[in-house]
Order: sequence, then structure tokens, then C-alpha cells
Amino acid sequence: MPIADCSKVLKTLCALLICVASAVYLNICLWKDTYDIGGGPHGNPIFSYASACTQRIIGGDEVTPYSISYQVSIQFNNRHYCGGTLIHPQWVVSAAHCWRPSYLIKVVLSEHNLYVKEGFEQVSNVSRLIVYYRYNYRTFDNDIMLVKLERPVELNANIQPAPLPTEATPPLTGGTVCTVSGWGVTKVYSYYLSPVLRAVDVNIIHNCQYYYYFRISENMVCAGSYFGGKDSCQGDSGGPLMCNGNFEGIVSWGISCANPYFPGVYTRVRNYIRWINWIIQNDSSD
Repeated sequence: MPIADCSKVLKTLCALLICVASAVYLNICLWKDTYDIGGGPHGNPIFSYASACTQRIIGGDEVTPYSISYQVSIQFNNRHYCGGTLIHPQWVVSAAHCWRPSYLIKVVLSEHNLYVKEGFEQVSNVSRLIVYYRYNYRTFDNDIMLVKLERPVELNANIQPAPLPTEATPPLTGGTVCTVSGWGVTKVYSYYLSPVLRAVDVNIIHNCQYYYYFRISENMVCAGSYFGGKDSCQGDSGGPLMCNGNFEGIVSWGISCANPYFPGVYTRVRNYIRWINWIIQNDSSD
């Protein structure tokens, strides 16, 4: 083959590789939930085009109202955009990519229907947001954030902290059944939040770095269905993944939603227990 033709072939191959890499990058469902805030269940879409690939509950069911007592709704300008998990009367855990200026967000507990005031809600301002110091916004490694409420919430039957795993908690094994919950969209390519809290059972999937081109770090855990159809999605970011009664994961990122070849990716909570405890015990801010 003439040298000139070889050069053309190499250029073509390089162009194809660049296209494939770009497609992979652009299709990563980062579940950032960067909303064009507006609309609602009866009106305009909740999400902007930029957030069309964030996390939601697909394949699940509406939960019994207030049965997930640790689930919180984090709201920006009074509209839900991320989930979170109560772990202490004054502290919530969410995803670092859910960060917004603290004075612009509120945390709602004992919430079921986002669009109906049911009388059991407790709404709290946020006094402080603490993003994990090694959070990488490019790879979403260490995607965890602590949210300090303005004052401790009143614990009751509808509001209880989620149990954290301990050093004695057995490691998660492949196939373990876990539950993820949230108000995210319920259909792939949908832009509308679920008005009510929903949940779905998913399975822990080991060795999922092969699905994600080795982007999975030791601080991440994958969960989904081997057959697809069950997952978290847009609007579920920051919410809890509960396994064997413990808070084991934070909805973080993935490719598409409910895709059998791309399970959801969650922040591995047990890797941050010491950090969480240290912050709670040593924080002196009002």
C-alpha cells in the first residue's frame, strides 16, 4: 500500500477513535441534575437538555407514604432536584455533584407527594455543605457531600436516621438485593419527576468496571438488573441505596437508565464512615 494511502487510513482510524471516545463521554449519564428549574407534573419539563441523562427510579413502585423515614428531598428554589439520606438529627448525606449555594437550598423531610402539602413535612434551611475534599468532578470519584441542617429535626415515626455500616458489617457480595428510592423520572428519556416517592430493588453487580471502561474506582459500587428495566435516574441523584438494612450507596452516575449493560453507579458509603463521624463530632459551626 502506498505511504500516502497508509496515512489516510491512520487519519481515518484516529477520527473514528475520537468519535467513539466523544460518544462515550457525552453519553455518560452523570446524573448531575442541573435543572432548568421550572414546570411540574402538569406543565413544562423539569429538566433542561443538559440534564437529560441524570438519575431516576425506573421499574419500581410507589412506596407506602413515609415508610422510608430517612429519605429527604433537597430543593433548589423550592423545587426538588436531588435526594439525600438523614443519618443524624442535624446531618444529611448526598452526592457532591448535588452541591448548590447553601442559602438557595432547603431540605424537606417526611415528604411523599412533592406537589401536595400533606402536613407531615419538616422543612429545614441549610447552614453548611461539606464536599469530600478529594471529590473529582470529572470522574465522579468520591461523590459524597454532608449537609448540615440549620437546626436538628424532630425525630418521629416518619423521620428516622438511616443506619450506617460499621467495620463489622460484612462486605457487599454480588447479587445482594438492595433498594434505591427517589422522586426521579420513571421512564427512559422522560423529563418529568415522579410526584410521589418510589423505590425499586436492584442487585449488587461486581466487576462492573468492564462495563464502564475501567472508570469504576474502589469508592464506587454498581447495582442494577442483569436484564435491565430497574434503575435510578434523573432526580434520584444523592439518594440512598440500602442493603441489608444499612445505608451503603449514594446515587451518583451511569450510562443511560435501566440499561442491562450499564448498571447504576453509587458512591460506596462504607469508605467514608470515619470521615462522616469525624465531621459530625468536630463541626462547631452554628
